[in-house]
Amino acid sequence: MRRVGITLASVFGAGVVAIGIGVIVVVVIAVNSLTGAAKSATADAVPTCPDVATKTVGGIVVPAGPVGGFCQDRLVNAAYVIQAAQALGIGPHTQAVGVMTAIGESSLVNLDHGDAAGPDSRGLFQQRDNGAWGTYEQRMDPYTAASMFYAKLVKVPGWKTMTPTQLAHAVQINSDPDHYARFWPEAKAVVEGLTGQTVPDAAPES
Repeated sequence: MRRVGITLASVFGAGVVAIGIGVIVVVVIAVNSLTGAAKSATADAVPTCPDVATKTVGGIVVPAGPVGGFCQDRLVNAAYVIQAAQALGIGPHTQAVGVMTAIGESSLVNLDHGDAAGPDSRGLFQQRDNGAWGTYEQRMDPYTAASMFYAKLVKVPGWKTMTPTQLAHAVQINSDPDHYARFWPEAKAVVEGLTGQTVPDAAPES
């Protein structure tokens, strides 16, 4: 009888422990789910932009924002990229390719520094100091940097038929050819918001 009593107590105790572990697992899953949802909400949050007057860049009116998730300080740089493309007769699709590339390289910030992979990289497009991208002053000037980007882009064989990320990679030679793809929706929204034009996902003429 004593052995049976011990066995029942052991079984009862094990059951309590199992229930306790189950409750803990459920709580942990719930907390992780809520945390993940909070992070997702934060990532998708629309920025609150300063209430500032509009600016004009080459005929492009730049609002306070947000447009495509960016405020005016970065939208001004996007406007220079668009302006440089327009000066070369490049249409809205490929204007967005330039904006997408600048988002992928610098988040539309005119960076005066590089990174571990390219410590000599500078500007919106993180162009290297290797003789192919002009002087420091040219790389740090958004309009000139964008003009150099597009000048190289239109020399890429078959550039009119490439996907946006393929084209950006052909110019930038990023370690990941698909690096820029996730920035395409924001780039389209920025170009459409600043120019009023519809940006197609592919445009044979540009």
